[in-house]
Parts: sequence; structure tokens; C-alpha cells
Amino acid sequence: MRGYGRPGEYNSRILLLVDGHRMNDNIYNQAFLGNDFNVDVDLIDRVEVIRGAGSSLCATNAFVGIINVKTKSGEAFKGAEVAAEGGRFASYKGRVTYGDKFAHGLDLLISGSRSGSRGDERLYYPEFNDPTTYFGIARRQDSESAGNVFGRLSYGDFALEGGYISRDKDIPTASFDAEFNADSFSVDKRGFFDLKYDHEFANGLGLRGRLFYDSLYYRGKQVTNYGGPVGVQTNRDIGNTQGFGDEWQLTKTVFDKHKLIFGGEYRYSYKLDQRNFDVEEYLNEQRTTGSWALFLQDDFEILKTLRLNAGVRCDRYYTVGGTVNPRVALIYQPVESSIFKLIYGQAFRAPNAYELYWSSPGATKANSSLKPETIRNVEFLYQQLLGPNVWATANIYYHRIRDLITQETDPEDGLLVYRNMGRVTGRGLELEVEGRWGKGLHGRLSYTLQQTQSVETDKVLANSPTHLIKLNGSVPLYEDKLFLGLEQQFTSDRVTLAGKQARDYFLTNVTLSGKNFLKGLQASASVFNLTNRKYDDPAGGEHRRDKIQQDGRSFWLKLLYKF
Repeated sequence: MRGYGRPGEYNSRILLLVDGHRMNDNIYNQAFLGNDFNVDVDLIDRVEVIRGAGSSLCATNAFVGIINVKTKSGEAFKGAEVAAEGGRFASYKGRVTYGDKFAHGLDLLISGSRSGSRGDERLYYPEFNDPTTYFGIARRQDSESAGNVFGRLSYGDFALEGGYISRDKDIPTASFDAEFNADSFSVDKRGFFDLKYDHEFANGLGLRGRLFYDSLYYRGKQVTNYGGPVGVQTNRDIGNTQGFGDEWQLTKTVFDKHKLIFGGEYRYSYKLDQRNFDVEEYLNEQRTTGSWALFLQDDFEILKTLRLNAGVRCDRYYTVGGTVNPRVALIYQPVESSIFKLIYGQAFRAPNAYELYWSSPGATKANSSLKPETIRNVEFLYQQLLGPNVWATANIYYHRIRDLITQETDPEDGLLVYRNMGRVTGRGLELEVEGRWGKGLHGRLSYTLQQTQSVETDKVLANSPTHLIKLNGSVPLYEDKLFLGLEQQFTSDRVTLAGKQARDYFLTNVTLSGKNFLKGLQASASVFNLTNRKYDDPAGGEHRRDKIQQDGRSFWLKLLYKF
């Protein structure tokens, strides 16, 4: 997003929410976006995306954007449904869901799923092309399995929501100087609970609050050859965090023109453990940490066509101290079909426990002197309704970052370390057109032009494409029963950590879906990377490879039955 996908950052510059609950964990600040995400895709109602700096109402990680996943209610299912899916690499997935709203107002949703894949059973890495390392061929080192459960219970002003997922993933790339073809793997277990209260009193005062609990357990295993008398050892890496907190906010309209929001947040991690060991213990960090914040926002109607939205948030972290971040937006709507916005915002990202303290033998080292990175962002947005069902958006932005935290190799000892790299600028243009018509016909086309580079070196950041194009839509082929879905994605060249190029690529995904042929039954068939395009993504510094090749053409079949 906006030119940032830094190697070794684990999506930590995007704040990921599920129904407003923060999903970035407390060790790595990771936004889980793959099969380790807590919510099954079939439970998602919509995804809300807010681009730009967002720390005036949200805390760290709302650096270049916020993604809020809104889940469906139990009423949306009106009973039970089961789904069975499968595809290439002996991949499978099964799901069982029950949801309904009862006569007395209780809304219930409960869902569980299980998935797995053998992965590609024969992966070739030319960097390991040697007789002692199986000529660079990793055999049966790419499997993955996951199981998750998600539920929500709501009644009146209260809602209780929670989820748990456990994912196992083999690692074929021999990262962090592991032995090649030696059964390296990782396990991620993520859980959360969230109790919400939302009520508006007779005098127009609104009160919203939540109590929450989060946990993450990570375990990694890799075989490492130290040579000499120590020889080959099994190295283990553990991350374990548990914490709780609360968030509250009051809303009130005063003087008929000011809608005020005042709130606060408290978070405390009572367990923040990291360990790394084999024959010796190289790391044993057992810490606690926390933060508190206060924020205020005012939405002021200056004129019928002009509004000012201004907010500020003050955060205090046990590790790095305090920070203040404002955001101001001037919104002009001369007619109902046109909106102009001029926005200024600041945000920060505190260094996480992994970046501050983690180290492993012969591969990484800690840097406890890291400072928070900060961003200042200015953007101009124009939204235009082009017709009853078509709207367009144009956005121009510029931002400047200080003390960007980046992973690099120390030339003195060859170890990976996180450091503040200085100043970075980003500028871009975002264009989008979307249309929705009846009977399942809809489409969206977007284009992004961006440039993100270091001020000191004038070089573009690694893994930062200049051009992004996305096209997707759905066309009904036969009444309300058969639909054709199309998705196309273009990503331009990206620079790797070694200064080489990961070439541009164009992906085409196609889905044919059907429903209402038989009562309660739905089916779909998808082909991903239809043209079998060979493409690579830039690798992180922990890999010997500079680029990692991605999957070619694959297929996916799905059957769903509603009771």
C-alpha cells in the first residue's frame, strides 16, 4: 500500500481490524493476511479501506492505511451451511457455519473450518544447486494446514466476539541460514475475545466501549549446521504474548454544528516472551509492556456545503515514550454528486518487540535503541458520481517519513539488524471507477502511480512498484443462476534488496459460479494465473535467494449447501 511492502516488516505498517478489533499482534505487529487470518472469507460482509496516516483515532500501525473487515451477522445466514473446497497441490478446505436471529433479538453466529495443502512437492532453488544439497531441489517441504473457529453473540447493545486459529507451515527456502531440505517449519496460534457495548442515550449522548483479550503463540524449528564440534543442531524459536485492554468513546453533537468524539484506550501485555535456543540459549526475553491514549475529534459544519473534520491523539508507550498525532480534513460538497477533500495527517509506528530484541545465532542481532518512525501526509481527494450506478475517485498524495525502520545486513558481521534508515518520501496518484447494476453485474477498475524513495540516496525502496492496475467484475451469463467473474492484476518492476529487478507481471483469475439451480446448492470453479505467468517476489534478507518464484496456474472447486 502506497509503495510500502518492506522486506522483513510483516505488514506492520497497515492496521488490520475485524469489526473494529485490532488484529496486529503485540510481538511482530503482524497483520495476518493469508491462511493465518482469523476469519473465513465466506463470513465477510465487506472490507473497508482507509488510505493514508490514521493515528489520530487509531494507534501504532495505522501508518499508510487501515483495513477493517466487517463480518456478517447471524441473521444473514438464517440457518446452517456447509462448504467443501479443493484444488491444486492436493489442497482442501471444509467449513461448517450456523447463524440466525431469534424472535427475542438474540443474534448468533458460529463457524469452524479446516484446510490443508501438500504444496508444491518439488521446488528448485538454483542457489543450492550442489550434490550435497540435492541439486537445489526441495522435496515435500511446502505443506500447510490450518484450523479456525469464529463466533459472535449479540443482544441489544452488547456483542461478544471471538476467534482462534492455528496454522502449521513448512518453510522450503532455508531461511536464516537453515540447512536445505531439512524440515524447517513454523506454527502460528492466534486468539482473541472482544466484548462491545454501544448505546445512544435520550439526550443524544453516545457511549461505545469494549474490553478485549489477545494472544499469539509462535513456534519455529530449523536445522542449522554450525560446523566444527557442535555440528548439526535443531534450533527452536518461540514467541508468546498475551494481553488485554479497553477502549471507550463518547459522542455528542453540540451547538447543532459540532459532532464531538472523545475517547481513550489502554493496552497491557502481561506476557511478551521471545526465546531462541538449541545446545545453548541465545535469547530469553521475558517482558511486559503497555500503552495508554486519549483522543478528541470534532466534525464541524461550517456551511451546508463545507465541513471541517479535525482530531488529535496522544499516546504514551512504556518502551518509547509519548507521541501526539493530529489529522485535519476540509470537506467541500458543492452538489450532491461531487465531493472534494483536502487532508493533512500524521502517524507513527513504534518499534515492536521483535525488531528491538530478537536475535538468533549467526543470522540476526537485536537493536534496543530503535526510535519510532513518523509520517506526515498531505492528500487531495475528488469523488464524482458519474451516473445512477457509477462513481469515480481521484486521489493525489505526498508524504514524508522520518526514521523509517528497515531490516538491513550489517557489513561488519553479516548479521541482519533493524535500524532507522533516515528520511523517505512518497508521492502518488490513485484513480478508481466502480459501477454496480442489478442482477449481479458490477465492475471496478483502479490505477496507482507511485514513487517511494530514500531522501539520502535518491533510490526507490525495495519491493515498491511504480504502477499497479486492478480490474475485477462479475457478469451474469444466465438469469440469476450463472455468473462469470474476472480479475486482472498488473504489478510493474520492483527493486530487490540486491539492487536487481523483479520483473513486471500480469495475472488473470477467472471464476464461474452458479446458484439457484437446486435449492440451497451453490458451486464455483476458479482458475488462478490463467496464462501460467512465471513471476517472482523480492525476498527478505533472511533468504539466500534474492527473488522467490510464485505459483503458476492453479484451479479451485467449491460446493456450498444451505440448510
